[in-house]
Amino acid sequence: MDYSILLDAAPAAADAAKTAIDRIKDSDPVAITFFIGYMAMFASAVFFFVERGSVDGKWKLSLLVSGLITGIAAVHYYYMRDFYLTQGDSPTAFRYVDWTLTVPLMCVEFYLLTKPFGAKGSTLFKLIIASLLMLVAGYLGEAVYKDNNVLWGWISTVGYLYIVYEVFAGDVAKLASSSNSPALGRAMFLLKIFITLGWSIYPIGYMLLDGNLLANVDISIDLIYNLADAINKIGFGLVVYSVAVAESGKK
Repeated sequence: MDYSILLDAAPAAADAAKTAIDRIKDSDPVAITFFIGYMAMFASAVFFFVERGSVDGKWKLSLLVSGLITGIAAVHYYYMRDFYLTQGDSPTAFRYVDWTLTVPLMCVEFYLLTKPFGAKGSTLFKLIIASLLMLVAGYLGEAVYKDNNVLWGWISTVGYLYIVYEVFAGDVAKLASSSNSPALGRAMFLLKIFITLGWSIYPIGYMLLDGNLLANVDISIDLIYNLADAINKIGFGLVVYSVAVAESGKK
């Protein structure tokens, strides 16, 4: 066995470990949000999975999806945290893998919330297609066609605006208003806030890319994305949980 390979790798591993420790010692805000994000997502997933037993059967799937969203994010944050500590940034592709799994699941939550009140599968299909357009275009602009990221950002916005339309004026909004459920009405109000304010944090991060509107602003794109993920994924789940508990308590 050629032990020289191991001997050569040892200093590199030691340097990487020292770099990671230095980032933590220096209170690197991005490193801290990766740690907090990972633990918060993991704790939320456990909470949603455990609480499935406290709601009626028709709401169990909604809480399962909430647990999957935060659980998937926790796994990705675990690896992105370690990558950032050693490299100083996070792999763009890995973050978009997370979003490609979790954002469509958020759209599934809209469908599941309104399904007891008559939501159709076609509504879910349109929401997922819009979310995929938003994500694929965003990835192409951020990682592939960087020089044209503004154009791809506008294309991504088309998918986002369709989701906004569905929630405010489309099938989702109509079903929510006709449901006669105060709990669902409150939940939809909160989800509208997440869609308009919470999700708008992501474009702010995207506009930090070279050549975009905020390119000269000295702030980490990872910090923006980490804060947005924690607010939206955990917040979405808690809103769904509040509806499930309120509706399960009806006689």
